[in-house]
Amino acid sequence: MAGLLKIAIHLKNCACTQKLIPTPGEEKKIDWRKWKQEKKEEKKKWKEIKLLRKLEKKRMQEVMEKKKEDMEPMEGKGRPYTVSIALPGSILNNAQSPELRTYLAGQIARACAIFNVDEIVVFDEQGEDSKYLRKSFFPKHQDLQFAGLLNPLDSPHHVRIDEESDYREGVVLSRPTKPGRGSFVNCGMRKEVQIDKQLEPGLRVTVRLEKQQHPDSKMRKGTVVSSHQPRTVSGLYWGYSVRLASCLSAVFAECPFKEGYDLSIGTSERGASVDQAVVPSFSHALIVFGGLQGLEAGVEADPNLEVSDPSTVFDLYLDTCPGQGSRTIRTEEAILISLSALRPRIEEAAKKNRSN
Repeated sequence: MAGLLKIAIHLKNCACTQKLIPTPGEEKKIDWRKWKQEKKEEKKKWKEIKLLRKLEKKRMQEVMEKKKEDMEPMEGKGRPYTVSIALPGSILNNAQSPELRTYLAGQIARACAIFNVDEIVVFDEQGEDSKYLRKSFFPKHQDLQFAGLLNPLDSPHHVRIDEESDYREGVVLSRPTKPGRGSFVNCGMRKEVQIDKQLEPGLRVTVRLEKQQHPDSKMRKGTVVSSHQPRTVSGLYWGYSVRLASCLSAVFAECPFKEGYDLSIGTSERGASVDQAVVPSFSHALIVFGGLQGLEAGVEADPNLEVSDPSTVFDLYLDTCPGQGSRTIRTEEAILISLSALRPRIEEAAKKNRSN
C-alpha cells in the first residue's frame, strides 16, 4: 500500500507539472506595446502618489510653522521691568495643619504666576534675631510631603514634552562628550539637547533651542542663555526666584538688582486709596505685604528702621481694597486683590517708560 501511495503522489505531481507547460498551439505572443503602456501608467500613478505625499508633508510643515509663529512673541518685544513681592513667613502660622500650610504656599505661588511676578522675598517679621523662618517656610525634611495637594502653576517655563518652545529649562547630564563639544542637557524632551558649553553635571540651565533642527537627528542643539532672556528678549514670563530676608530692611538692602528697587509699594488698610494712585515709571518694582498684625508690625519690629510712620519707608503706601467688608484680609487674599488693582497702573507706567 505504501508503494502504491508513492506512485500515486508521483503521478499527480507529474500531471501538475505538465499543466504548467503549454503545448505549442497554446502559446501566446506578449503584447510588448500594451505591457509597456501598463508599466508607464503604473509609474505615472506612483509619481502622482509620491508628489501628493510630498505636497501634504510641505503643507503640514507650513501649518506647524505658522502655528509656532502665532504662539511666539515678537523678538524685541521683551519686558524690561520686573515686579517683586515681599511677605512675612509668619503668614503660615495662620494655617492649622501641614496640609493647609502647603496649600497656602501653593495659593501664593499661583497668584504670583498669574500676575507675572519675577521675585518673591520671604522676610522675618520678628526681626533679625528670630531663626524660625527657614524651618517654618522650608522644612528641612518632608518639605514636599503634601505637594500633591498643590494646583500646578502651568506657567510658560513649565513646557510639556512635545510642546514647541524657543526656550526650555534643563539639567546638565553626567554624560561624556567628544573634545570641543558641549554638555548634554535633559530639557524634558524626547531627545537630549547638546549645548554650546561644557558645564558641571547637575547644574540647572536655561537653554535656547536652535530653530533649524534635522528631524532625524538623535539630539537637539541649543545655546545656554541667561534665565532673564526669555523675559527681556521674547517677552515670556519665565517664573520667579525666591530669596529669604532676615528682616524687612534686608528686603531692600539685599536686592539682587544692581540699581535696587526704584519703586516700592507698601500695602495697608491705613494707606491712601489705590483708586487715586498714580504709579511712576520704574525698572524694578517691589510690593510689600504684612502678616497677621499688618505691615506696621514688621516695620516696628525691624531694628534697622527707626521710623514711627511706616508710610515713610515706601514710595507709595496704598489701601488696595478700599471699603473692605471684612475686618481682616488674609495675605494670600491681599496678594490677589493688590496685584489685580495695581496691574493696569503698572502696565501704564511701563508704557510711559518705553516711550521715554
